[in-house]
Amino acid sequence: MIGNLLDRSIAPFFPGLAEKRMRARYAIMAYEAARPSRTHKATKETRSADAALHPSLKSLREQCRALDENHDIVTGVYDRLEERVVGGPGIAVEPLPLRYDGTVHTEFAAQIKAAWAEWSLKPEVSGELTRPQVERLVCRTWLRDGEALAQTLMGPVPGYDYLTDVPFALELLEPDFLPVDYVDYDKGIVQGVERNAWRRVRAYHLLKVHPGSMGALSFADNTKRVPAEQVIHIAYRKRIGQNRGVPLLHAVITRLADIKDYEESERVAARISAALAMYVKKGTPDDYTFPGAGAPQAQRTFPFAPGMVFDNLLPGEEIGTIESNRPNPFLEGFRNGQLKAVAAGARSTYSSVARSYDGTYSSQRQELVEGQLGYDLLQHDFIDYWCRPTYRGWLRAAVMTGRLKVPTEVNPQTIYGAFYQGPVMPWINPVHEATAWEILVKAGYADEAEVARSRQRNPSELKASRIAEIAANREAGLVFSSDYYHSTYGARQPNEPTPDKNRPADAAGAAGVGGDDE
Repeated sequence: MIGNLLDRSIAPFFPGLAEKRMRARYAIMAYEAARPSRTHKATKETRSADAALHPSLKSLREQCRALDENHDIVTGVYDRLEERVVGGPGIAVEPLPLRYDGTVHTEFAAQIKAAWAEWSLKPEVSGELTRPQVERLVCRTWLRDGEALAQTLMGPVPGYDYLTDVPFALELLEPDFLPVDYVDYDKGIVQGVERNAWRRVRAYHLLKVHPGSMGALSFADNTKRVPAEQVIHIAYRKRIGQNRGVPLLHAVITRLADIKDYEESERVAARISAALAMYVKKGTPDDYTFPGAGAPQAQRTFPFAPGMVFDNLLPGEEIGTIESNRPNPFLEGFRNGQLKAVAAGARSTYSSVARSYDGTYSSQRQELVEGQLGYDLLQHDFIDYWCRPTYRGWLRAAVMTGRLKVPTEVNPQTIYGAFYQGPVMPWINPVHEATAWEILVKAGYADEAEVARSRQRNPSELKASRIAEIAANREAGLVFSSDYYHSTYGARQPNEPTPDKNRPADAAGAAGVGGDDE
């Protein structure tokens, strides 16, 4: 209170001094982490998301690309993320159009799925990639470069012929096509993205050619304004209001580069030490003088072989070898510690990054469960940013062009409903997993569809396959435990009574010796 009175008294005469005193008082009262010290630099970031990312985005993107091309660890990280986020078959889409009573219209869903599968063979403009390949490539670009784009083509387009029955295609674009340096505040353009006063995207200003293959021309001459409705932009954002995406490995780039340099140094040192070097130690200084002034030194050679005995040494000489301390026994421990930090900053797991699968069943499962949470988060982002806009755009084109006829009993508000299925957490112990799912289904806490999806199977496809399989087995006279009623009751219907061996007629029928039909 005394300090406050003193500040008030000197404020009218010395306002600067009073302001400094108050600032110092607040600094003393602040958290220790907020005060810079000799051991804590208290680095701060006061700029907006766009202002902070603007000067470094190109460098971060180019460094991540170089690491992906030249660093085996980084390549492995992105490969594993591709496998766990998208997977080999890509993100499966299960259409769920509903009738007005809430039931799934299976016939229309089957039509949509068949047309979607046909379009998935050539979804992009060049016709070189299938849909799973497109999704894996887009996923890698998104995580490595921070973002990826696609311009959607729908309906008649001058100079382009569609490769599929549905007139809908994707033009894949690297983020370089969206110039970071294109800023025009009067038009609401920041880093190539045009927004309105409420930050809603109105258009993207895309370069006509890749900047790596063009001359030094102005943006106005080489960009085209594409409405936001025709662009799919998937970005990895870390802050509210962030305009462009940041590479996934932005926080561990320096660590990865250090690991690469350190490993290369150790490899060079190990190769040098692998070349055996020997020396001859003389007895006395006089042994280093040669007989005869100016006489040339005689070349001496020592054959080297296992069990070799040197018997031609001069008096006082001995053979020595240069000892090597390579390979470095501490390299693996240091490298593994660094890889754990890399995994923490890459939404991955140490076992996946280091390709080391040591440990107990419990520890492996714990790591798998925790790692799957990160993969699921990325997978949901990928579905929201990429898969859902792609599927809905294709379905809209299919319906508008008459390629798909919507039945009258289908609720129009549910046409675009679908279930998106990506890679799931693999089973470590199939026996335990299957037993647990069986208990949950029997108790009513789970359904058959959930079990099928846990094994990355489409429930409707699985059920159709099972029906066809059971029918074929019964026709061939094959009986398996998976066909419960057939294996239990034979050719009888499930509602027929079970034979009673205490009754003579049933006993005779069960024994196969004839008898009258009841």
